[in-house]
Order: sequence, then C-alpha cells, then structure tokens
Amino acid sequence: MADPYHNNIYHQGDGDSYGTYGQGGQDGYGYQTDYPPQEEDAASDATEGHDEEDQMYEGEYQGIPHPDEVKAARRAARAKARTVADAVSEQEELAEQYEDIMEDCGHGKFQWTLFVVLGLALMADSVECFVVALVLPSAEKDMCLSHAEKGMLGLIVFLGMMFGAFIWGGLADKVGRRKCLIIVLAMNCISAFFSSFAQGYGFFLFFRLFSGIGIGGSVPIVYSYFSEFLQMNKRGEHLSWLCMFWMMGGIYASFTAWGIIPRYGWGFSMGTEFQFHSWRVFVLVCALPAIAAFVGLIFMPESPRFLLENAKHDEAWMILKQVHDTNWRAKGEPERVFTVTHIKIPKTQEDEFIEIQTATGTAFQRWVVRTLTLTKLVIKNVLSLFGRDLRLATLLMAIIWFTMAFSFYGLSVWFPDMIKHLQHEEYESKLKVFHREKVEQFHFNFSLENQVHKEGEYINDKFIDIEMKSVKFEDSLFVDCFFENIRSTETIFENCTIRSTVFYDTDLYEEKFIDCTFENVTFLHNKKGCHLDYEEENDVLVYLVSFLGSLAVLPGNIISALFMDKIGRIKIIGGSMLISAGCTFFLFLSFSQAAIIAWQCLFCGVSVAAWNGIQVITVELYPASKRATAFGVLNAICKLAAILGSSIFASFVGITKVIPILLSCIALVGGGVLALKLPETREKVLL
Repeated sequence: MADPYHNNIYHQGDGDSYGTYGQGGQDGYGYQTDYPPQEEDAASDATEGHDEEDQMYEGEYQGIPHPDEVKAARRAARAKARTVADAVSEQEELAEQYEDIMEDCGHGKFQWTLFVVLGLALMADSVECFVVALVLPSAEKDMCLSHAEKGMLGLIVFLGMMFGAFIWGGLADKVGRRKCLIIVLAMNCISAFFSSFAQGYGFFLFFRLFSGIGIGGSVPIVYSYFSEFLQMNKRGEHLSWLCMFWMMGGIYASFTAWGIIPRYGWGFSMGTEFQFHSWRVFVLVCALPAIAAFVGLIFMPESPRFLLENAKHDEAWMILKQVHDTNWRAKGEPERVFTVTHIKIPKTQEDEFIEIQTATGTAFQRWVVRTLTLTKLVIKNVLSLFGRDLRLATLLMAIIWFTMAFSFYGLSVWFPDMIKHLQHEEYESKLKVFHREKVEQFHFNFSLENQVHKEGEYINDKFIDIEMKSVKFEDSLFVDCFFENIRSTETIFENCTIRSTVFYDTDLYEEKFIDCTFENVTFLHNKKGCHLDYEEENDVLVYLVSFLGSLAVLPGNIISALFMDKIGRIKIIGGSMLISAGCTFFLFLSFSQAAIIAWQCLFCGVSVAAWNGIQVITVELYPASKRATAFGVLNAICKLAAILGSSIFASFVGITKVIPILLSCIALVGGGVLALKLPETREKVLL
C-alpha cells in the first residue's frame, strides 16, 4: 500500500535544531524513545561532578516503577494493539505519534500556565451568562423596560452565544485555536465597554448580542485548545479541573454584583440624558476576566496539533520543543533533550485555501474570495459530522447536550423565579385594604406601602415628601389636593376623579393614571424617566441565590475531576444525570424559600459532574480537524436548549410546578440512559 504520508525531508545545516522530517524507524514513527548519548562537553552544568550511579530513582526501593518505564509500557501496549488490528488509519498513526511526543514533553509548568490563561477565558463565558440576570432589576428601571423587553434582553445573550459557538468553533479548525480565541475575547471586552455606556435599550441590546457572539466561541475553543497539550492519562482529570473556572465565574459575578450594584453613589450623571449608575460599573468589572485572558493568550503559542493538521510542521516542532524544555527545566532537569527529529506529514488537504496572487484583483476581491472559501470549508466540516463514521456519535451527543442544557438552564431560571413568586405571595398576604375612607385637611408625611384604597374621598389633603410603594387608588375622589416630591414604585390611580389638584415635582406621570377623569388639574416640574421609579433597598437574595448556586458545584467538580480517569466518562455522565433526575422529584416537597435554595444547591452540585464528563468526551470523540467544529455545533445546541428551557419553565411560575419538574426529570433520565450507549474514551489517544 502506498505511504499515506508525504516523506518530505528538510535538509538543514549542521547543528540545526530542526532536524529532519521524514520516514521514521521501524515502526514508522518520527520519534526516538531513548535519548541519544551526549558529548562530554555538552553535558549540563547541573550534572557536573555527579556519577550516574549517584543519580538513583528514589522510588526504586519502594517498588515504584520509574516514570520512563511506565511510558515505555504504555507505548508497548499501544504498539501491540496496532499489530493486532487489521489496519491502522493514517489518522490513528499520526495520533499515536503525537501522543508519544506529548508523553516525552511531560506535564508541568507550560500546561499549568496555559490552564490559568484558558481558565480565565472560560470564566469570562460564565460571567456573561450571569451578568444580564444580575443587572436586570436595576437596568429595567434605568431604561424603562417593559416585560417583553426584559425577556428579550435575558434571551439575547444566549442567542448570541449560540451563533458564536457555531461560527467560532468552525473557524477554529480552519484558522487556528489561539487566533480565534484572541478575537472572541477582544469582541467581549469591546462590547462590555460600549454596553456599559449605552443609554438606550436598542444599543444595549445590540452590544450584549455582539458580546454573546464573541464569548460564545470561547468554550469550544478552550477545551479543544487545552486538550491538545495534554497526554492521555492526564486529559480527563485536567479538563475537569478546567471546568472549575466556570464555577469561579459565577462566584465572581454574584460577589461583585453584591458589592457594587447596591452602591448607588458609584456613578455619575450629566443631566437627564446620560446616567451612569452602579450597575454599569458592574458591567465594566465583569470584563476583567476576558481582559486578563486576552493579555495572557498573547504569550501563548498555537496548538501544535492544529499546525500539524495544516502542514505547518516547522512551527509545530518549535512549539513542542518549547513545551518540552519549559516543563523539564522547571522540574530541574534542563539536560533533557527533545529527541524528535522527524514528524510525519499528513496528506495535503484537497480543500486548502485558494491562494490569490498579489497582482490578481483588488484587496477587497481577494478578501471576498478567501471569506467565501473559508465559509465553504467550515460548512463542509460541519456536514462531515453527519457522515457515516460520526453520525451516530453526533446524534447521541446532540441529544445528551440538549437534554442536559434544557433541564439545567430551565431549572436555573425556575429556582430564582419561584423564590420571587413566594416572596410576592408573602408580600401580598400582608396587603392592607381601605374601603370608603374619607380624609379631609390631612397632611400625609409618612410613606404608603402595600395598600389598596377603594372608593375613598380625599378633600384638601397634602401628600408631601413621601414614598408610595405598591399603592393603588381605585374609584376614589381627590379634591383640592396637593402632591409634592413624590417617589413611587408600582403605584397607580384607576377610575379616579381628580379635581383642582396640583402635582409638583412628582414622578406620577400619565401611565400611572388609568381611566381617570381630570378637572382643573396642574402638573408642574414632573420628574421624567423610569430610572426614578426605583426601590432604594436591593434584594440581596438575588445575589445570594446566584452565589450559593455557583459555590455548590465545588464538591461535584472535585469528585468528577478525581474520578474522571478512574471510573470513566460514561459512568460519570450517566450516573450524574440519573441522580440529578432523582433530585428534581424532591422539589415537590419544597414549599419555602430555604427549601428551594437547598434543592438548587444539591441539583447544581450533582449535575456539574455530568457537565464535566460531557465536555471531556466531546473533545475525545472527534478528530483534530473536526474537534472545535463539533464542540461548537453541540454547544450551539446547548444554548438553543437553554433558550427553550428558560422560556418554558419561566412560563409556569405561579401556575404549577408539576410540569417543570416532570419535564426536567424526563429529559435527564432520557439523556442519562443514552449516555450509557456512548463509547468509553479514557484509554483512547486523541485523534
């Protein structure tokens, strides 16, 4: 059979560190397991004055095998498996070679540095999911938002993230992981800045959509990028540890919201047209993780596996050498030599970019052709996910992602909405009703709250320097009254008759008078703008619920990371989803705010293990040329499920809790059972 690889040989001068790329040894690998003997004068200063007999492995007398022996045993097992197999595809052959190289590079300082940088990018994605929900109570008063506009603002971020995951996941397989991640982080930072200053609803909505499109691509790229710097026995554990940054993002968002938004003094205004309140400061602070990740990523290299897939072998070799030298130098073994001298080159792809000569057409024409070509390649890559080899895996993963996201995000909205509903019911139970009261020549100098006044008569009364909160005047008569410096929240006048009355410096504008009759009524210096229709106290329970829900996933994160490589991805996913389904049934017994918060924490703590397993196995099921594309498509399905789940579950708040609980339980059970049908990938090299 013809060699499926090009055996290109790069001849270089003596002493050049690139070596040669070409045909390997007997096994066909571009790789040497034993380090070549070094010249005496090339020995490191670290080994000077020491005999080889003095350098004894400390675990020798304890019967612990040397790490090099463990690596040799793993390679021998993989080589034996290849000889047993009838045929080894060129993709598997390259994957085996890359795994051997990563084992030689080791796991150390380089991976941990990249871990922090990519973790901050993942943290930025988590913050984006929380930021709108946390600022909405303040933003709705600042920008005069209706219920429909609030709902759209809550969904627009997930809509943007859905498109972002699809677009940037596909581009990352063609343009590069690092380059695309830098772009999406830059988009998120720029959008956060402009959205914090946007005064109108339309501009704020647009910039949050743009921010979602940007940061939506971070999750598919981060996991694909990091996995390609990990060896097989470290992959499941360290990808699970990376998931902890998503938890940290939720904690960061809720903690900073708690500390910033209630501080109304942290802002400024320029007349009535430009307001910069504390919630806008919070939006700016939420961009800090993305900024930090953007700066850190500038100093990180591209994925060598991506470079090899795109025939950029010199660059890949240099990066692999950098990883090797960084790790072993940090471990105190700088004398270790990167022994890879040649790496196999995959076939030149038929769908390579169309190169356009500089003299051909204008710059714009060349850009258009390249863009169209890139779009065609991305679409072709997406369609290949439904080819014969990957169709079943893609279908199963799509269902599992959908069911998990539908239940998780649906309940994530349902929990706080149910708490607000219980608070509202408790508040309404304390409602005071005044029927046919008659008040004459009285000075109201105290606030009115949670009251209904029916068929009352108010003659020559004064309402001065007071606050009205949740007050309704119904079928009442006001004659010769005077209202001055009134601040109101959820206060209306319905079917009232108002005669010879003056409203001076109040926020009682037309929308608050429903079917009322006015006779000789004067409005002077009315306060305009709904940002004046607010409550001074902030409900800290909103921040507390978000904080506890994020913190509750810590035990699940730790357990899943420790056992991901021991018991396998499939058992983690299936077990977690089925246990989470069981947890939802106990919601039938939750009749108080404390009970709902407790069950929310339990659900989040259990379900996070399934999330970790799903993300790990998604990376491992697909080859390098399709990895980010597949992750992007599945993550887009996840965001679609989040939109549907949050919309459906929220619509049943205050009506019934049976349907949301049954829907989440059925979805989790179905997804958990299907997860058990997936192939186990913990002993599989990354294709």
